Amino acid sequence: MEEFKDIQKFERNMKSGYKVDWSDEASDNLDSIIEYLQNRWTDREIGRFFKKLDKRIDLISRNPHAYPVVDLRINIRRSVLSEQTTIYYEIKPDVVVILSLFDNRKDPDSIKI
Repeated sequence: MEEFKDIQKFERNMKSGYKVDWSDEASDNLDSIIEYLQNRWTDREIGRFFKKLDKRIDLISRNPHAYPVVDLRINIRRSVLSEQTTIYYEIKPDVVVILSLFDNRKDPDSIKI
């Protein structure tokens, strides 16, 4: 499962999009997701999850305005990845910053962005 821990995979320049950076919070969230999945899912299911995550990060990179603005702060947007996970991100002039991979089963007031 070591290949799923490579955050660099997600921190690359997209062919025709914004550079994507990950906040410390989002990186920690990803680590927690990996740990959870490794204990409960098969390698195949984990691979599907990361393929879906990679595609969504690519979409956000190429068209960051496609997803709705969150009311928390004007510049924060969200993309629901799955029933369990929502991606929160901020668009800056030349970079999209992934702020959080939020577990939707948690209290929404506990979002750290």
